[in-house]
Amino acid sequence: MSRVSFIGTSDAFGAGGRRQAAIFVETASGGLLLDCAPTTGSGLVALGIERLAVDAVALSHFHGDHFAGLPQLLLASIYEDERRKPLWIGGPAGVEERVWAAATALGHDFRGQKLPFPLHFVELAPERAVELGPVRVEAFAAHHQPESQPQGLRLAVGRRRLVYTGDTGWFDGLPAALRGADLCICECNFYEPEFEYHLDYRTLLSRAPELACERLVLTHLGTEMSARRGQLELETADDGLVLSL
Repeated sequence: MSRVSFIGTSDAFGAGGRRQAAIFVETASGGLLLDCAPTTGSGLVALGIERLAVDAVALSHFHGDHFAGLPQLLLASIYEDERRKPLWIGGPAGVEERVWAAATALGHDFRGQKLPFPLHFVELAPERAVELGPVRVEAFAAHHQPESQPQGLRLAVGRRRLVYTGDTGWFDGLPAALRGADLCICECNFYEPEFEYHLDYRTLLSRAPELACERLVLTHLGTEMSARRGQLELETADDGLVLSL
């Protein structure tokens, strides 16, 4: 049985004093991070998850609250963990250059440095399944700011299926993307409809019958959703939540 640990469940602004987007999926063959926010490092420590347990990182899109923690993860892997085992990083097209550019902007130019562990970049594209470390991942197009190259992610974890929407507003293909999942981790930034590129609780509740997944858990909660977590008809996540898959 696999475990899913919610490292961070807030919106981009840390609503409710919580950490930003990161979810750790622990399988029999290794561990994978879904997104890696700037708060991921401290979140892993707080939950007792070793950085060396992370064999791969799958990025949903290129917004800072979803991938800007990677330079710190790489830095810690080199100097704190003395990592030697491989690390895979998957993301939308151009993921390698995006990661190096972010690291350079933050003062850590790794491009001219020989890393002490193998680092593999894998580009994730809609409807193409790839092996990313211990997990098979397939991306699907999401409805978010286009310049961030948004994608949702479908994971095959043994015989179980997990879907992570990343950041997205409602789009006609969303029910099909979630259909058949044992666990769907779905963003829900707002309580009422406010912004086309993020989902809201009212829309999800009204269209819940269309979302044919076994279990739906809401994350990426903004201020109003954060204040209501645990009090709504649809299940909400909180930092530190651990689920079995």
